[in-house]
Amino acid sequence: MFSLASVRTALGKPRLSLNDFATLISPAGGELLELLGQRARQMTQQRFGKVIRLFAPLYLSNECINNCQYCGFSRDNPILRVTLAVEEVREEARALLAEGFRNILLVSGEHPKFVSNGYMADCVGAIHEVAPSISLEIGPMETRDYLPLVQAGAEGLVVYQETYDPAVYHQMHTSGPKRDFAWRLATPERGYAAGFRRLGIGALYGLADWRYEAICLAAHAEYLLRNCWKACLTISLPRLRPCAGEFQPLTHMNDREMAQLLCAFRLMFPDVGLVLSTRESPRLRDGLVPLGVTLMSAGSHTEPGGYTGAGRNNLHHTKAGRIVELGASEWASASGEPAQATGQFDIADVRSPREVADTLRRLGYEPVWKDWDAALTS
Repeated sequence: MFSLASVRTALGKPRLSLNDFATLISPAGGELLELLGQRARQMTQQRFGKVIRLFAPLYLSNECINNCQYCGFSRDNPILRVTLAVEEVREEARALLAEGFRNILLVSGEHPKFVSNGYMADCVGAIHEVAPSISLEIGPMETRDYLPLVQAGAEGLVVYQETYDPAVYHQMHTSGPKRDFAWRLATPERGYAAGFRRLGIGALYGLADWRYEAICLAAHAEYLLRNCWKACLTISLPRLRPCAGEFQPLTHMNDREMAQLLCAFRLMFPDVGLVLSTRESPRLRDGLVPLGVTLMSAGSHTEPGGYTGAGRNNLHHTKAGRIVELGASEWASASGEPAQATGQFDIADVRSPREVADTLRRLGYEPVWKDWDAALTS
């Protein structure tokens, strides 16, 4: 269906359609990856210069009411759980600030008993004065429930559809409110109506065919750019990583295909931010930077209290929404060190933030720790 000639034709267009995007991510597009990379690199430098915005995730809680087969936080996984107190969240934020971060992504599992709207607003308010850019990756809410979070200082909302294939979606989400495909799909619009100025979307590669996911994600991005045009849009490209529960990916996207997809998204959406997380190896991340990446996480931990050890005194199991105290043997890890909460997934790039920043400089890029302040719009 797709030929090398059709790929070259698509590359020659000033503006791409979804069909052109499908052409670029086709097997034929993969044969011209070097050419795609050259065009994507040129376009990225024209639109963004040679800067990479750095951020860090701060996990508040690994409690969750959903059963998602691919997620370490899944309700029925017998993991060590904790929800940080607001002062502990402030302690974790201080540690990130000391590393240089001014852009923090607050992440939480979805459990209304442990993570209420009031708790989230308190967490945002606790770090807003020192962290000018705060984004949220939390359970979907109604617009009215997002309003207090925006008022407290949150300016970004990230929500991944996980998979755009409805059949696979329902297969992966066996219980909990996350089973509602359409409700999750409309979340960015509800967040936009509440006043978030940044919206982030993405698919989790490893569940459905990656090309199908990419085309659906591109269509979703097109829709949001038309209907939520006052907000900045970012697209993330996460691949499944090992986690509690030992779920094995249903599909595979190799590193070369990852590079092809990144280039295609840059050429399709010249002004959209493209996010690369520590799910990927240092070597791959360094190689992908010139091809379209504009935002990167660094030094990440995916467990609550990961930066300071906060919350270790309150570890527990959760069954049917009830806290179950740990046995005496569970308070220490296999190495004899104090136990810590279970992370959402394993990190692949374990370099420190400074190491990542130094590498970016060696590659000729400027790491940016802060690009936003509330004073700009006050």
